[in-house]
Amino acid sequence: MNEISGIHHVTCIAGDAQANLDFYTSVLGMRMVKKSVNQDVPDTYHLFFADAEGHPGADLTFFPWPRMPAVTPGIGLAMEVSLAVPTGSLASYWTPRLRDAGVRMSAEESRFGERALPVHDPHGLPLALVETTDAREFTAWDDSPVTADMQVRGLHSVRLWEHSLAGTVAFLVGTLGFRAVGREGDWHRYAVGGGGSGAHLDLREIPAGKRGQWGVGGIHHVAWRVADDEAQIAVQARVAQAHRRPTEVIDRFWFKSVYFLEPGGVLFEIATDGPGFTADENLATLGESLVLPPWLEPQRSAIEAALPPLNYRHG
Repeated sequence: MNEISGIHHVTCIAGDAQANLDFYTSVLGMRMVKKSVNQDVPDTYHLFFADAEGHPGADLTFFPWPRMPAVTPGIGLAMEVSLAVPTGSLASYWTPRLRDAGVRMSAEESRFGERALPVHDPHGLPLALVETTDAREFTAWDDSPVTADMQVRGLHSVRLWEHSLAGTVAFLVGTLGFRAVGREGDWHRYAVGGGGSGAHLDLREIPAGKRGQWGVGGIHHVAWRVADDEAQIAVQARVAQAHRRPTEVIDRFWFKSVYFLEPGGVLFEIATDGPGFTADENLATLGESLVLPPWLEPQRSAIEAALPPLNYRHG
């Protein structure tokens, strides 16, 4: 039961698409590795930010839905995603950089022995920059405004709020192959695969909490990575045996996806590592043009007419 190796991507809900693009590329210095659309609602962008090569585990993605109300924080939601940054970079680089950019920040804190800087993006999404020396799949982006030695390395962990931990923990351990690795205050940390940066999931139990609701500034779903189709099918079968009603395999072109709700109500996805973002674009020009999967290509004119223009001011 070792198919899942860590976080594949996290998909969030943004407001204005240009503000979202500007923050993640110009402030955080991540590369937009894919400019596409929500394949289920194709009049909406789906923007993907990662390292230079768009490695699985580096990818933070967004549906910009500016007309949607703000997220209602609560149980049954993923409530924060943290990004890995190099050890020593918070005080020397990231804190002054984010302060100069007017980013809303909280005081630096310690989490499971790691230094973390909680921040909010322009639409209120809770993020944390976490220092780590853990080995990562990472390629620096030469055109980033952030120097290579300070760049975001990828996704570090995700935090969930739950009404009760028992059902979620039993599912994580018994079905998905997670294991308990620590507790700190109200937070219970679980890890999958080899553990370390990119393989952490933190849970908080709030028995009297109200149920949250998706909205701008919130997390839509958390995707866990598997190597290939065979591994995905194996996990899908166990999820079905646990009565979590997984979807059929959905071909997203850059990876294949299976979706389901974990027992606490958070939307999870199992995503394959490949084919990857270079399946339909040259590595040198990732993210510079609107890319559609083949089945949406006949609708390109109508889709482009419905989308607001974006100015990719990177470098």
